[in-house]
Amino acid sequence: MQIVLPEDWKNGGFGLYLHWPFCQAKCPYCDFNSHVRQTINQQLWLKAYLSEIERYAALVPGRLLNSIYLGGGTPSLMEPALVHGILDKVRDSWTLANDIEITLEANPNSVEADRFKEYANAGVNRVSLGIQALNDTDLKRLGRLHTADEALRALDIAKTHFSRVSFDLIYSRQDQSQQSWESELNQALTLAGDHLSLYQLTIEDGTAFADRFMAGKLRGLPDDDQSADMFEFTRGLCQNAGFHNYEVSNFALPGAESRHNLIYWHYGDYIGIGPGAHGRITLNNQRYATETHLKPEDWLAKVKSGNSDQQITKMSATEQSQEYLMMGLRLTEGVDMVRYEQISGSQLNPAIVKDLEELGMLTLCDSRLCVTTKGRTLLNAVTAELLRD
Repeated sequence: MQIVLPEDWKNGGFGLYLHWPFCQAKCPYCDFNSHVRQTINQQLWLKAYLSEIERYAALVPGRLLNSIYLGGGTPSLMEPALVHGILDKVRDSWTLANDIEITLEANPNSVEADRFKEYANAGVNRVSLGIQALNDTDLKRLGRLHTADEALRALDIAKTHFSRVSFDLIYSRQDQSQQSWESELNQALTLAGDHLSLYQLTIEDGTAFADRFMAGKLRGLPDDDQSADMFEFTRGLCQNAGFHNYEVSNFALPGAESRHNLIYWHYGDYIGIGPGAHGRITLNNQRYATETHLKPEDWLAKVKSGNSDQQITKMSATEQSQEYLMMGLRLTEGVDMVRYEQISGSQLNPAIVKDLEELGMLTLCDSRLCVTTKGRTLLNAVTAELLRD
């Protein structure tokens, strides 16, 4: 039987994710909902975003908003006036936390970096740069349109306009040795603001890289053991530099963790607006999952009809507790088992927990269940085992 916890979402906070679905080109490794269009009517998109913000403000009024995240796609292709309009509407719709985090994802090329000052004037206070590599050879392999020099210039510009700066790198790339990654990561740590997102290259279905891989044309990738070693090496080097590995792929100086992503991992409520955006909202003591149409043109048409949601689904206690577990285990701090049991109405199988502890995959201390360093390399398997009937 589910125990009703109408305020459970407050354990994670309340955020707004807004998806800009357009890119200049589709990167071969990317499986995000991104599209290339020759022309974009930005006024039409602003009108649609404002309409959806207004609809959700009526649905969940009176809340304190902790975070806004403009993701994509490539949000730095948005005209500054569009960002101004969105953020002004959000301010009119909810009370903003005094320490609200407003993040915009950006490509580090010179054209988009020129907009940083205007984004900051609109209210953006954190930028996440998709640098991905610090040498031109690998940037070309990854299908990126910027050079390493452009990335460094954009990073310098970002630091002058935003109080918080993060950037992404991809490792376990083709023909990448641990020695070359060590040199690149040391450079990144020297350049970093307060946060780094470091992702292992994975071959996702439906991407150009997946097609090349299946055709035997994507050579030089590390095997599983090499990838695991590189993960451990990455974690150690960052920790020694003061960047703690607070989530599987994310590293931050103390206090500089991504507040928006922590809403996801702490299992708070968040609104998802834009093509392909997902949300989790609590209404009348019931949590709902929301999902929108993927294709930009379909999403716009649905907004015009009054509601962009493709699906709004009631979530069962089991679904909620499973999501909370999957999200929380990604964090170094782990999962609050008291909260898990309140959401679920039952405990995890004690025998399975004990077995995973004995294998060195988990620790259970003061009612917090945490994945060990060893367990993180097998996180999906550990989570699946915990959720096994």
